[in-house]
Amino acid sequence: MTNSEIVDLLELTGRLMELHEHDAFRTRTITSAAFNLDKSTADLANLPVEELVKLPGVGKSVAQKIREIAETGRLTELDELLTQTPSGVMDMFRIKGLGVKKIGTLWRELGITNLTDLQQACETGQLAKIKGFGTGTQDKILAALEYLQEQSGKVRMDKAAMMATMLHDELTKHFNRVEISGQVRRKAQEVDRVQLLVETNDPVSAMLTLNSLPNLTHNKPESSPFAWRGHLEGFDVAVELLLYPAEQMDRQLFIQTAAEPHLQQVGAGGVSLLQAAYTGRDASETAIYERAGLPYVVPEMREDDFAFRWAARHRTDELVTWDDLRGTLHNHSTWSDGKQSVAEMANYCRELGLTYFGIADHSKTASYAGGLDAERVRQQQLEIDQLNAGYGADFRIFKGIESDILGDGSLDYDNATLATFDYVVASVHQTLNMSLEKATTRLLRAIENPYTTILGHPTGRLLLAREGYPIDHKVIIDACAEHNVVIEINASPYRLDIDWRWIDYAMQQGVMLSINPDAHSFAGLLDMHYGVAIGRKGGLTKKMTFNTLTVQQMANYFENRRAQIGKK
Repeated sequence: MTNSEIVDLLELTGRLMELHEHDAFRTRTITSAAFNLDKSTADLANLPVEELVKLPGVGKSVAQKIREIAETGRLTELDELLTQTPSGVMDMFRIKGLGVKKIGTLWRELGITNLTDLQQACETGQLAKIKGFGTGTQDKILAALEYLQEQSGKVRMDKAAMMATMLHDELTKHFNRVEISGQVRRKAQEVDRVQLLVETNDPVSAMLTLNSLPNLTHNKPESSPFAWRGHLEGFDVAVELLLYPAEQMDRQLFIQTAAEPHLQQVGAGGVSLLQAAYTGRDASETAIYERAGLPYVVPEMREDDFAFRWAARHRTDELVTWDDLRGTLHNHSTWSDGKQSVAEMANYCRELGLTYFGIADHSKTASYAGGLDAERVRQQQLEIDQLNAGYGADFRIFKGIESDILGDGSLDYDNATLATFDYVVASVHQTLNMSLEKATTRLLRAIENPYTTILGHPTGRLLLAREGYPIDHKVIIDACAEHNVVIEINASPYRLDIDWRWIDYAMQQGVMLSINPDAHSFAGLLDMHYGVAIGRKGGLTKKMTFNTLTVQQMANYFENRRAQIGKK
């Protein structure tokens, strides 16, 4: 069991204890322990009780629960709570803004035990009549329900990649060749079908083999003699395994990877890509594009005709790659809500071959995340000076902050404090329900602030969980161009924000984009792989990627900005 799996089970136990109105002290003990353990770097599954009780917020009772989870993968108390809770009530926890107390009220006072009943209660106005809800809350819940319905049956890019890799590793034990294709190979940010191609000259035997594999559930009505369809245990998204003979694998890998609008593009050869794929002996992807009379397009960009419009101005080898990245600029540490210290995060960056690490812990408004007030900023910067003194010229920690954009668009430090940073990532974390006009105006004011270096996760979206607040992207990007503000591609697979569809427009306006992991741990730094994938999907070039600058170029950039601010 990983730390996150253990913490998740403890958190769920705490929520259900609160839902069932168990002893408040015991409930707080578990929830506070889960909160503290979420930041722990200790290997929880391998610690004995006597070591676990030394961790912050962990008493003997919680330590024993951790041992039970580590040894059995379950928690008896949680199992009992789950049997007392309708599955539909559990689904309500997925609704943003609907806390445990409100869920308990809906269940006990209205007898609502599933999302369908909840939607009907909203649509008939019943919910608004309950004390503590009102029309505003009712409308927000209804909007959240509609959003969840739209996202049903999908998973994020990271989960889809994990599923595809698991399936690939299992299938290669039984078949000579297996290829990941479809949306996963295309690096779609949300995936509703995990698809793999399986080489076989005996589809009947292949089907028998697939149906014998553990954790795979066959959907026979949706399948055919050459296509196994079903689900992987524990995941809601569809799985499709297509069976082809060896001579068809290359051709079908191309066809199944590309989206339909891309396959329909017609080139100088007078035939579509799909037609070109089915003609000619050479089934390699480069040969297919050549037969169609079209430039080669990398898998990530095979969505529609955008790739060919982009190709009129760029070459494929201009696209950013992981190896092009020289550093990382949006990261958190134990100074706020990160799991590792500044030194530990910086040293891990060095191990990754990066030449700079930018710390951007939460600012003072984010008290829920241990945000830094001005005094703690000063203390952290002293620590960074000491760390930098121990590095040579080939590595540096840059002093940044993720400053909250307040409701009126101002940043949450005075200018004297803002001036102490090398750079500022300005982000919205609160009041996410503004109108398009107000949300856009708020961001514009933040962009106009001379201390704003990078606009962080511009829409605040959480993929498959929360829509971003509405903004006028063109107006925001144009303002960033005018004020020399970099736009973040938040590489967390939960965000991937700014959306890839706006990357090309930003580049055309001369706005650089920074692939920022928003890392809270070592693992989070690797999320830049997702950011690179989404950047490439949107046509991001190395030249327009901010964190491809060398450590000296980045230092010069920050110094020049400070000089410009000083002249104003």
